[in-house]
Amino acid sequence: MKAGVRALGIAESYSDGTSHLAGAVVRASRVVDGFVFGTCAVAGSDATDAVCTMVDRLDREDVRYLLVAGIAPAWFNVLDLPEIADRTGLPVVSVTFESSPGLEGAIREAFDDPETVRDRLATYRAQPDRRPVSVNGETVYVRAVGLDDAEAADVVRAFTPEGGRPEPLRVARLAARARDGERD
Repeated sequence: MKAGVRALGIAESYSDGTSHLAGAVVRASRVVDGFVFGTCAVAGSDATDAVCTMVDRLDREDVRYLLVAGIAPAWFNVLDLPEIADRTGLPVVSVTFESSPGLEGAIREAFDDPETVRDRLATYRAQPDRRPVSVNGETVYVRAVGLDDAEAADVVRAFTPEGGRPEPLRVARLAARARDGERD
């Protein structure tokens, strides 16, 4: 991948009922050249809209890929990856860093309202399956919309110079924590 190709990584940090989202534009060469910030409600259902709004506000035609940290930021505020891809016009890659049996059981346990559970499970089930990807000797789990599995793996690897966390997500996570008042 050419050094100047850019990806927007979005990660979150939350406290006190608000999830602080940060987006970092990072080139494949590891140069950071932009930030955007947003919020979504912890346990809410506005994360998809928040991500799309951040991309719109950033207004960068040079961004080729959108990477998001996970599928359910802010305590099961489930992202709809196909909707994000459709609304932003960008291929979307969700990256998680641990193996898990999935979120269905956790969503059922987290909410008492049957309608909330039904809606979140419907959104969650509509997402592409996770696929393991080996990166620098580590395994990450990837869902992709707008890219096939091989292309998604190539994007993750191209933006991960060391370790297993793609640089756009690493930088976005640091920015989200700083915005939220945490220290890393």
